[in-house]
Amino acid sequence: MFNSKKQFVYILLAGIFITNAVVAELIGGKLIHIGPFIMSIGIIPWPIVFLTTDLINEYYGKAGVRKLSLITASLISYAFVILLIAIKIPAAAGISPVSDSQFYAVFGQSLWIIVGSIIAFLTSQYIDVFIFWFLRNKTGVKMIWLRTTGSTIVSQLVDSFLILGIAFWLPGKMTTENFINAAFTGYVFKLIIAILLTPLIYLGHSLINKYLAKEEAYEIIHKSAEGP
Repeated sequence: MFNSKKQFVYILLAGIFITNAVVAELIGGKLIHIGPFIMSIGIIPWPIVFLTTDLINEYYGKAGVRKLSLITASLISYAFVILLIAIKIPAAAGISPVSDSQFYAVFGQSLWIIVGSIIAFLTSQYIDVFIFWFLRNKTGVKMIWLRTTGSTIVSQLVDSFLILGIAFWLPGKMTTENFINAAFTGYVFKLIIAILLTPLIYLGHSLINKYLAKEEAYEIIHKSAEGP
């Protein structure tokens, strides 16, 4: 089925990455309270996106993440198109357990949210790749925690403000104060989760190295630094 173990690992990581990114975008329109602060519920799946991004970065290089990010952005757009079509088709009156209004309330995200989601996603992913490889080139294969956490600190600061700014602040759906509070809350939450996920990054490395065989894994890691 797969030409190599390396290909299987990439497909597995890509599947996890795409699933969590698409789910995060679909549920992102719901805002929740965290104490006195507000944040998007879409923040929940993002830690898994961070984890897979770092592993793909490490083993498959800049090209691996960039291509996957473009594919994922296209799939997110496709998902929104399908949802738009589904919204336009009337529900079977008296039969469908979900009415048109209920369906729209859940999936009828505005164009601002869709555009903001895609722009923020692509921008943060490209920033993540740049910072990751800037630190990787400085430290080599050592200090995994530094490049994974460092890239997340910068990329998710941009992501948190960009998506809420485009989706809610620009169209006037959120005051400046709520926008800043929500963006900072989301950013701090992502940052804490990214730090807590550090052991899982090392676990992911260990599992992949064991599956590929340590020598092959190191060869793949070194080749990833050479670029496409």
